Amino acid sequence: MTTFVLIPGMCHGGWCFDELAEGLRAHGHRAHPLTLTGLSERGHLLHGGVNLDTHIQDVTGVLAAENIHDAVLVGHSYGGMVITGVADRMPDRVNALVYLDAMVPGDGDSCWSLVTDRERQWYTDVTASGYGVRPLPFFDTRATAHPLASLFQPIRLAGDLTQVRRRIYAYAAGWDGESPFTSVYQRLREDSAWTTYALDGGHNLMRDAPLEVLKILLDVG
Repeated sequence: MTTFVLIPGMCHGGWCFDELAEGLRAHGHRAHPLTLTGLSERGHLLHGGVNLDTHIQDVTGVLAAENIHDAVLVGHSYGGMVITGVADRMPDRVNALVYLDAMVPGDGDSCWSLVTDRERQWYTDVTASGYGVRPLPFFDTRATAHPLASLFQPIRLAGDLTQVRRRIYAYAAGWDGESPFTSVYQRLREDSAWTTYALDGGHNLMRDAPLEVLKILLDVG
């Protein structure tokens, strides 16, 4: 039995992993889909100080409280920032990292520094409070504003990802337009330390390629 901890991308809650979590549990695994502070059912906790460190602490707190070891951390999109930080802070608790069309930051990187101008323009569409970035119009109706500070805060890493033995990257090859993750995928597929996949789906791989994503995770588990 493997324990999967599932981290959503921007504006999404743990609900985006419902189908995937059910599939993992049906195969006898544990699945913890998390909603990060300030989002979805935790949206009432959004304030100007909710940043990337807050979200990393959300996950490290679950690993500690649930006494989870040998976790497989799965991060979609922005969630790649979070799982990287968690693995750096609690390497003894993490067995594998799975990035679903996600950011793979190095020390000092931020979401702002890693994306294209198109995404930066989106990041400036903030709510009246100034604390959050509005969901894009085509997002699920359950999507909520994403904490702005989490997109600008640089990640600070004491080590690197080599301390995690298994690292997997699943690239969405079906973007409508230019994908901000193409260069990440091209770099990692040349790195023998990574296992990479290109899936025929849009950015939301859990929705567009659920069976393929489930198979990748079952192979990891």
